[in-house]
Amino acid sequence: MVLLAVAGYLTAQYVSGGPGDPKCTVVSGKGDGAAYEFTPEQAVNAATITAVGTARKLPERAVAVALTTALQESALRNLDHGDKDSLGLFQQRPMWGWGTQEQIMDPAYSAGQFYDHLVKVPDYLDLSLTDAAQSVQRSGHPYAYTKHEADALLLAGALTGRSAATLTCDGPPETSRAQGPEAVRAALVRDFGPSVLQPAAAEVADATAASADAATPTAGTQGARGGSADERTVTLPVTADSGASPEERARRGWQLAHWAVANASALRIQDVSYAGRVWTAGNTASKWRPTGASGTKGAERAGGSVQITTARYAR
Repeated sequence: MVLLAVAGYLTAQYVSGGPGDPKCTVVSGKGDGAAYEFTPEQAVNAATITAVGTARKLPERAVAVALTTALQESALRNLDHGDKDSLGLFQQRPMWGWGTQEQIMDPAYSAGQFYDHLVKVPDYLDLSLTDAAQSVQRSGHPYAYTKHEADALLLAGALTGRSAATLTCDGPPETSRAQGPEAVRAALVRDFGPSVLQPAAAEVADATAASADAATPTAGTQGARGGSADERTVTLPVTADSGASPEERARRGWQLAHWAVANASALRIQDVSYAGRVWTAGNTASKWRPTGASGTKGAERAGGSVQITTARYAR
């Protein structure tokens, strides 16, 4: 019994990253107390899986199937090993035609491969998450996905933007390795595709453009090595191109905002703001806080732009 207890503890620390380590948390937007904690590494991978799915105009249900699968197959880690020649987030096998080892180890590629197979499953949206996952994976343990369904639905709600201000990460950014807005833009294109920077293009903007609904591209950018916050801020306008209805635009905005928080550790992001709320890395409460005097509800309806400010380089 003692050995089992120790093994359980070590497993929990392996999944959560260990006590005192930075972690990310998704809470239920329903106020029912449901929550899921994971590491920044896992958050980045979950955000990538979600971005690839939504870039293909797939519904939240498809994203939930993909997250269910990756939670079971790799615990949302990009593993360079597995059963036989299995690799990556979905433990895909080069031997079975999923791609080369290098391709499968690219999270965006492997997520795309999963979705390519998923959409070929007849009526997959009507299946349980487990049955849809198994239809793609053909696992020797077909019911192992079931235990991850609730967590996958929670993650999908936050990372698709349906559930607003529900993803946070703690821990300050590593300023000695700050990367700057160029790295943020490159990562956005990696996950969402080039269209994420169109039509207005995500640019390093001044304070006026950052608060506008649409921004005119400015010439040149500056990195995070010094400079004002404006020089370190990427602005992503949430315009009519982001969705036909205010709800769709708000959902797109929250997806981009949550993506930035999930990538905060990897990209050295200091602040993320959208719809009258701001998240700050290293904030002790690690929560989305209201900004401005106009109130959060009105700001959420208005939408506006997602602003991502990278950390100042520590000389």
